[in-house]
Amino acid sequence: MECVVQGIIETQHVEALEILLQGLCGVLKERLRIHEICLKSGPNLGAVASEVRLLCDLEQPEPTWTVRHIGGAMRGAGAEQISVLVRTMVESKVSKNVLRLFYALGYKLDHELLRVGFAFHFQRGAQITVTVSSVNKMLKLHATDEAVPVTPGIQVVEVTAPASAENYTEVVSAVSSFCEYLAPLLHLSKPGISTGVVPTAAAAAASLMSDGGGTTL
Repeated sequence: MECVVQGIIETQHVEALEILLQGLCGVLKERLRIHEICLKSGPNLGAVASEVRLLCDLEQPEPTWTVRHIGGAMRGAGAEQISVLVRTMVESKVSKNVLRLFYALGYKLDHELLRVGFAFHFQRGAQITVTVSSVNKMLKLHATDEAVPVTPGIQVVEVTAPASAENYTEVVSAVSSFCEYLAPLLHLSKPGISTGVVPTAAAAAASLMSDGGGTTL
């Protein structure tokens, strides 16, 4: 399972966010260029539809593929009281023939996206990953070179951390604590809950740009 929160930030403030993340994480960023293909099962695979995502890492010298299945979110009173979404998630490295395999199984293409940006991976009470990316749509099938932004001027920020049934409360706490440091620039919440851009983002970004970032914590 994993813990996850998302938010949005205006592209003009992404450089300031990068400076802040660099100071907080103390690690170098990784460039991100992911071709994401969303597939949904056909009627021959059962009454309950399933969805899988194939992720092709285009930043690698030889593109690598990952298959990811995102399951249901944790429910109950406890889940409602926390600001982080806890959900089941399974992923595995696969070969470049994976798309052909899923088509043969009866899956159909639902949509595809190209995510371009950067990511930070670091340990801070949990193994946390922060990704900042523009989301682009393809005008032609698999034509990543011709992708155009879905929401020009806006980028998506996602904070995730792997968890288990035994330690998810500690991971939720670690993710929540880290997100507080980003509050002047953006608000992070459970996926699907849109909070828009933060009014204080412009002032916070200007401050970060003027002093070159924060201190590694």
